[in-house]
Amino acid sequence: MSGRYGEGVTPLESEALEFVRDLIRIDSVNTGDLSTIGDGETRAARFVQSKLEDVGIATTFVEPTPGRGSVVARISGTDPDAAALIVHAHLDVVPVQADDWTHPPFGAEIEDGLLYGRGAVDMKNFAGVILAVARHFARSGIRPRRDLIFAFLADEESGGVWGASWLVDNRPELFTGASEAISEVGGFSVPLVEGRRAYLLATAEKGVGSVRLTARGEAGHASRPLPSDAVPQLAGAVARIGAHRFPVVRTPALARFLQVFGHARGVVFSDANLDAELEDLGFVGRVIAAAARNTAAPTVLRAGDKSNIIPASAEAIIDYRALPDGEAELLAELSRLSGPTVEVEGFRSMDPIASPVDGDLVDAITAAIGEEDPDGVVVPYLLPASTDNKHFARLGVNGYGFVPLRVPDDFDVYGQFHSADECVPVEALYFSARVTAGILENA
Repeated sequence: MSGRYGEGVTPLESEALEFVRDLIRIDSVNTGDLSTIGDGETRAARFVQSKLEDVGIATTFVEPTPGRGSVVARISGTDPDAAALIVHAHLDVVPVQADDWTHPPFGAEIEDGLLYGRGAVDMKNFAGVILAVARHFARSGIRPRRDLIFAFLADEESGGVWGASWLVDNRPELFTGASEAISEVGGFSVPLVEGRRAYLLATAEKGVGSVRLTARGEAGHASRPLPSDAVPQLAGAVARIGAHRFPVVRTPALARFLQVFGHARGVVFSDANLDAELEDLGFVGRVIAAAARNTAAPTVLRAGDKSNIIPASAEAIIDYRALPDGEAELLAELSRLSGPTVEVEGFRSMDPIASPVDGDLVDAITAAIGEEDPDGVVVPYLLPASTDNKHFARLGVNGYGFVPLRVPDDFDVYGQFHSADECVPVEALYFSARVTAGILENA
């Protein structure tokens, strides 16, 4: 093993690593099926609750259905007029195929300076860090500027039904006075130019939904096919949608990202060639490319069950990801691409959200990064996926994604999400604890 594991490690850093490992060792896999989910999320929430109460922090434990436990705690700030900040992390993790791992997925083993385990990045790392920071504040007598509401949540990996969404609908008083929230997915470093790093700050998230396409024709014998049969109609619609590229939309987050990276690299990004230009940025470029436009992906096809019978109907499901204020245009385009003979029915799952790319919280994040990495640059971006910030948005809370991690230039943090051998550098966890403490004390 390499790295610091004793000498020179502060109590805050040591506890952060310890708690991340403890949480990884609690199997809190969320299958999305209540009949196959155990009590892992509740055990993780009870672990967090005990550590908070050990240092005198009052908690509220909530378990709306057996096994789906969450815990919330509030630390009072020094400015009674300042709005509260929600600091949240989910305690559930996605399933694992243990045979694909070279390290036990719930072993929390450290090798060559890397901590391995399901949740090392998504997102027991931040849960352990904010737990350590809360205890650090309580033990040291540190009072943040504004109230901090720490929320350790169940069920994020299946839409937050029994976690953040349930709390927002049934226990909104736990978040009284909050104006902003901070959580995943962002904060990790990516190469900017030689010797300098950018730290991505998620200020917006795409909306999520699906469209059902249904084509209809006449059932008949397969020896007498017609162009008007359901399957050819549907296949044409799916092919057109799959091949379509929506136009680039320079949202505030994308515009700021392109401005910062373009200035640092001496390039001017163009909408016409943006995908190719972003490829030059490596793995981060692919994330930004996915966030630069609406997307629609055919994912499910259903038609017939016997090779010699032409089915009377055929159906496809299209997964779509909509930019803020972009859903209506996206759905209209899908309808156009489907053609006049294919029925189109949309189903929205989560609305897109967008928060200001500037403000006091962004300033506090920038200052905390500057203390640890003076040449580091905080850069807004639009997350092409979803987090529990979408649920808190229903309370009028602006959500941000920033889990600070300084990693080697070739370490793709985004690529660790839901992967086999998920891991995080131990030094990045120490960095995370220091920066997060700075953010939360001064935000």
